[in-house]
Amino acid sequence: MIRKKTKFEEFFSLNKYIRRYKISEEFLGIKLNFEEQKKIIIEGEVATYTHGSNKRVSEHLQNLEKEFIGQKQICYTHAKLIVLIRRGYKPKKIYTIFDELWKTEKKFLLANLNTRWLMSAADTIADQSNDQSQVALAIACSCLVNSVKIYESERFLTDAESNIDNIDKQRDLDNEMRFSLFDGMSVFKYGTDDTLRNMRWRINKVCKDNIAGEIFLELFKRFNHFDTAYKRAKDRHNRNRTAWWE
Repeated sequence: MIRKKTKFEEFFSLNKYIRRYKISEEFLGIKLNFEEQKKIIIEGEVATYTHGSNKRVSEHLQNLEKEFIGQKQICYTHAKLIVLIRRGYKPKKIYTIFDELWKTEKKFLLANLNTRWLMSAADTIADQSNDQSQVALAIACSCLVNSVKIYESERFLTDAESNIDNIDKQRDLDNEMRFSLFDGMSVFKYGTDDTLRNMRWRINKVCKDNIAGEIFLELFKRFNHFDTAYKRAKDRHNRNRTAWWE
């Protein structure tokens, strides 16, 4: 596995300096009027998602703004803060603003940011926070989202979405038969299994009163709404007593 660069190596990284070059001149500042920004919609024709980043921060931010066409300006400000932190531009100062934004506008951000930017927020907390409970839950967010992304990508690649349920296997599960998956793990018993309900109880316990935890909980709720294995398991479930999605 390729190791992460040491701080000494990063200090002498030419590419990093190129990415930082003239940030202070090109960056026009972060507006802190969060309440006002919730009233302003970014204008434009069609939202265009960004992939990767331009070495010139001004161009990166211009392209990034197009991703938020039709959304509230505060969502773009949130993304801008993350970009500046990742580029190494006064990360402690910018993270203080990022942290204040989440403390004051948590409810709005959870409701309006898409999963991509909620995940980016969690990654930023994992990288920058001094609160180890926040860091641990932020890393848990990354594990959850990337696990879902990996297996859903595999389903896309193998055209698995066109498959249909095996009625005989479901009947065997209903008759209390157990099937091994790997290393002592068995197939989830669609319909009655209490595993996910118990997991949700544990999630609720550790995620309250913690920004990273509330991001985690919001992501988990979304995976039970969008077409993921959680949603498909929910659709196959028939015992309310073991429900995990509410």
